[in-house]
Amino acid sequence: MTASNKWYVLIVVAFIGLLLYLLAPVLTPFMMAAIFAYIGDPLVDRLETVKVPRTLAVVIVFVVLSTIAVLALIILVPMIEKQVVILGKQIPGYVEAIQTNLIPWLNSKFGLSLELDLGAIKQSVQESWKQAGGVATTAISYVTRSGAVLAGWLVNLLLIPVVTFYLLRDWDILIARIGELVPRKHLPVVSRLAKSSDEVLGSFLRGQMLVMLSLAIIYSVGLWIIGLDLALLGGLIAGIVSFVPYLGFIVGILFAGIAAIMQFQDLIHLFYVAIVFGIGQMVEGMFLTPNLVGDRIGLHPVAVIFAVLAGGQLFGFLGVLLALPVAAVIAVIIRYVHECYVDSSMYSG
Repeated sequence: MTASNKWYVLIVVAFIGLLLYLLAPVLTPFMMAAIFAYIGDPLVDRLETVKVPRTLAVVIVFVVLSTIAVLALIILVPMIEKQVVILGKQIPGYVEAIQTNLIPWLNSKFGLSLELDLGAIKQSVQESWKQAGGVATTAISYVTRSGAVLAGWLVNLLLIPVVTFYLLRDWDILIARIGELVPRKHLPVVSRLAKSSDEVLGSFLRGQMLVMLSLAIIYSVGLWIIGLDLALLGGLIAGIVSFVPYLGFIVGILFAGIAAIMQFQDLIHLFYVAIVFGIGQMVEGMFLTPNLVGDRIGLHPVAVIFAVLAGGQLFGFLGVLLALPVAAVIAVIIRYVHECYVDSSMYSG
């Protein structure tokens, strides 16, 4: 590659980055649609292998996934709202227990002089919960405050399924057209990197989402069996953050453990919570991750956290959506550069 070509590539990359930054709010529904299309494409391809036309296969996959998503929202939103209300009522009790038990113990044990204004904290929590209301009510009231906000939400809600449908229908054509733009000299390397990136992304997006969903169900059902009031909320939180190894376990067991101590006032239920999360970790390590994700991701947990935080900081919600795909591609490129370096004369001396 000549010096002029290198400058051309750098200018194009910088221009694309600036364009993403400026158009982030507009591009968000398109990026979400692209992710949904990428996740659904293997299902469409599988239907095509049994002689189902591409458009009909897209319709079938689209209807099934949309129905599942709508039913999940209808069922989960009211349940989550009840859990949030319960949590709001219990927080003052948590604060009081900290003041009467934890702070005196810390002061006596470490010679500290910590103080907690219980009345102010209780009043603040109660006022915040009173203003916030229910989850659904808050969301509806926020959206309806402004006609522009409401119109934007409606446009996005309409854009995402429409764009997802067309991307699913023409996914293979789009990939082929992009491949035609690659210079023939670099086609083997680009094809190899694209295949590796697809394996990493497929394993992470499809496999890890199934792992997160499975863990959320396991944790929620287990906490519900032991009688925890905040079972669904604790299970969902642990499942969602489990895209980082062990983070879901740590966050979930802390949340559920504190909730169990406050609710039951004994240690036996804390032991039950530990059993629930221990079973979840065993199922994840022995069955879920090996079968659904595999060992092809190659993304270090620290890299995952940094990518999500950096993407959100730079591009907002669009950056969060782009973070893991971009991180996966960068990881593949870094491994390729490392292989080239090891095979070079510079390394061998």
